[in-house]
Amino acid sequence: ILETPNEVAENIAKFFKMKRLEQNITQKSLAEKSAVSLAVIKKFEHTGKVSVESLLKLALILDLLPRFANIYNINEDIKYKSIDEILSDKPRK
Repeated sequence: ILETPNEVAENIAKFFKMKRLEQNITQKSLAEKSAVSLAVIKKFEHTGKVSVESLLKLALILDLLPRFANIYNINEDIKYKSIDEILSDKPRK
């Protein structure tokens, strides 16, 4: 079943909260360790809304950062070799 972006965000937030609790880390402690404000962490856990930078900082502290490595594969995803190709939408040969 496909999820909406909001559903994905909420599920990521739930997962992060679960991992935080498994590691017996308080929101306050996570804020101190990650340099992400306590208010941002509370908002993230409640709504799923967070910046990518804050998400990655939290992932680092919760030992989840390696999971993000699979989101991209630079060698496979590069379709263009110049900005001109992107603008003209002509794939490289």
